Amino acid sequence: MITAGDFRKGITIELDGSVWNIVDFQHVKPGKGAAFVRTKIKNIMTGAVVERTFSPSDKMPRAHVETKEMMYMYNDGGLYYFMDPETFEQMPLNESQVEEAIKFVKENTNANIRFFKGSAFSVEAPNFVDLEVTDTEPGFKGDTASNTFKPATLETGYTLMVPLFINIGDVIKIDTRSGEYLSRA
Repeated sequence: MITAGDFRKGITIELDGSVWNIVDFQHVKPGKGAAFVRTKIKNIMTGAVVERTFSPSDKMPRAHVETKEMMYMYNDGGLYYFMDPETFEQMPLNESQVEEAIKFVKENTNANIRFFKGSAFSVEAPNFVDLEVTDTEPGFKGDTASNTFKPATLETGYTLMVPLFINIGDVIKIDTRSGEYLSRA
């Protein structure tokens, strides 16, 4: 059990039958009345962010979320299969569980799967990935302007803006948190 007075960023708690991550918190001691804790919490399962206040003495159970690195194997329609490298068990996940991460994870590469009470609820791609450009307009010699970009499609199907000098077949480094081009790999 954890009290609201002990809240810190990143702590996960169970509240109203759901798992919440504390995004931000503030201890408030007004001139009149009792102190309280103002928080911004994010539902881990749905991604909804809610602002809520607690009394510093409110107690709630701490949620234990496991993170496990697993290998992305293949996509079969609406299911994405991941393999545990230790036990070689395959686990199918649906599109709502892989959401944004699958744009940056190619077959036979690792991703972090988050579990709560034994069931997977989300997939996180590594912070930086190297992917090959499969489609873009050709670059021309002398196209070195730093502020000019063009669209490019990657081997996973994700489309982003890249500098003019990037060509088909180039491998580029991408920040998966923002989905932006960083550099050539």
